[in-house]
Amino acid sequence: MALFAYIGAAMAEIAGCFAFWAWLRMDRSVLWIVPGVASLCLFAWLLTLVETDNAGRAYAAYGSIYIMAAIGWLWVVEGARPDWWDLIGMAICLVGGAVILWGPRTA
Repeated sequence: MALFAYIGAAMAEIAGCFAFWAWLRMDRSVLWIVPGVASLCLFAWLLTLVETDNAGRAYAAYGSIYIMAAIGWLWVVEGARPDWWDLIGMAICLVGGAVILWGPRTA
């Protein structure tokens, strides 16, 4: 369940931020922020679905999924193929996120 919540949250956050980018950097209509704000609200709600006792831990682990989604956005939406350094960095982050979320806890 956490993986699906994180992937949905990443897509919602990137889409919401891109709406503001489009308005402010690409000279799109100010109306782009309406779905952008809705998307950012969806992002925040989706993060609450992750089963963990601490919000900070959920957010830290989410960062790795966000990085993966951003590399996907770079490739699919922006048409810039990720290089090996992008992919290696993404893999390191995914391992780190898994350790944060699913590592054994002593207390």
